[in-house]
Amino acid sequence: MSYEAYLAISREGLLEKMAEQMSTKRLEHSLGVEAAAIQLAKRYGADEIKAGLAGLLHDYAKEVSDEDFLALIDKYQLDSDLKNWGNNIWHGVVGIYKIKEDLGLSDAEILHSIETHTVGSKEMSLLDKIIYVADYIEDGRDFPGVGEAREIAATSLDRAVAYETARTVAFLAQKAQPIYPQTIETYNAYISYLK
Repeated sequence: MSYEAYLAISREGLLEKMAEQMSTKRLEHSLGVEAAAIQLAKRYGADEIKAGLAGLLHDYAKEVSDEDFLALIDKYQLDSDLKNWGNNIWHGVVGIYKIKEDLGLSDAEILHSIETHTVGSKEMSLLDKIIYVADYIEDGRDFPGVGEAREIAATSLDRAVAYETARTVAFLAQKAQPIYPQTIETYNAYISYLK
């Protein structure tokens, strides 16, 4: 798979760059999401190259320091409320600015799918849904419910988004953790697909 239509670097060069700034486990997960995203793109008729690249890069900024994220929020004059959240939100919503700076990626659709891969959106494109779902079901994932999530993803992306969002909201609520407002919007927009 070649991503040079979107980046001025080969896939091999990109993997080397990623290996320098993330753990082996994170890189393996990213490769798993790339593979899952390509499979879902084939199944649902999306652009496989865009899906693969978005899947590979979705956690590019996952291991960036809090200080760097806070600096990016200030630099790009993002909503100051973002400072009240943490890495689980930042690595997508703010991480896209790190990707733009480091890699020169400018494709709006790919960037949006990375931006929303953990929080979703009430209006998700086909690519957005693919990356959101691929991150949850990639082969390296092993947790209660992942098998069912994979089965659902094989038949309906909308149902898969609903299932995963419902489980995420329930998990956070059980731990008495705050839920990012956009995640609640995603839940409300998609939960009817589970009925």
